Amino acid sequence: MQVGEYSLVADIGGTNARFALVADGDKTPLEPRNLAVTDYPSIVDAIHAYLEQAGLGRPRQASISVASPVIGDQLNMTNHTWSFSVRDTRAALGLRQLKVLNDYTALALALPVFTESELRQVGGGKALAGFPMAVIGPGTGLGVSGVVRAGKHWIPLEGEGGHVSYGPVNAREQQIIERLRENHEHVSAELLVSGSGLALIYATICLLERGEEIKLRPGEVSSLALEGEDSFATEALEIFCGILGTVAGNLGLTMGARGGIYFGGGIVPKIIDFFTASIFRERFERHGRLTGYLRCIPTYVIDTVYPAFIGAMVALDPVYENVGVVSHETR
Repeated sequence: MQVGEYSLVADIGGTNARFALVADGDKTPLEPRNLAVTDYPSIVDAIHAYLEQAGLGRPRQASISVASPVIGDQLNMTNHTWSFSVRDTRAALGLRQLKVLNDYTALALALPVFTESELRQVGGGKALAGFPMAVIGPGTGLGVSGVVRAGKHWIPLEGEGGHVSYGPVNAREQQIIERLRENHEHVSAELLVSGSGLALIYATICLLERGEEIKLRPGEVSSLALEGEDSFATEALEIFCGILGTVAGNLGLTMGARGGIYFGGGIVPKIIDFFTASIFRERFERHGRLTGYLRCIPTYVIDTVYPAFIGAMVALDPVYENVGVVSHETR
């Protein structure tokens, strides 16, 4: 396979691995594909499979975002079994350079690049130019990040905000969380607002109301709720949206995100109409004396294909050399 004048960009979560190639001097993703991570024993196997399918040759460098903390050379996926060395992966793929960064760090880097056509606003508020922007998104897990302005550049935050503790704000949430604490030492935001979290909320409501857990896949719960066929599913999805609103409001206060809060991940875009009509925005704003502050902050659902690719491409700029972990070919 010949080395092409391309860069590989990727967004790898606990369920899907998305890949594309970008030609030098261009920003358009070529040959985007989505592979199931469970189909491949390692990240190297998945990348080799993608490159064979794409048929454009071997790229010279890669920027890969992963749903995992990125600290040091050895990385362990949070919601999947893949574990890999950045250095060894670069060598196995024959790359001159490999950058790996957290998936929501990559998404945060994309925030200043999005256009109005790629966003759908939910509720009121107006973004203020130059102020911090935050991003949050439930999927297999719960990603959280943001960017702050520093001179001409936007600096991303590299953290794990999805794992902050969550406390109930009403009696129904108290009931659910008390049940969850019987089996979970730490009730985090991710435990509740993620795919598995939606399924947990539904199962717990069934236990409280019927005396038995009914375990469904997250997609089944949301489908039943959207179709209005199951009142417990509807309640579960409404609670999900409410908790996400509270968590996002906390994030807005913590970051002073007057440039807006942006929602990624695989769940919210699929339930956008329900989400818009839900208690989400009311819960986002409801923060006591700071309700007025949050009322001015806009919330947007990211409505574009492969948004993390944009951030992965931005991360290749030399100004972001210290973001994530980088391995260079030695000569």
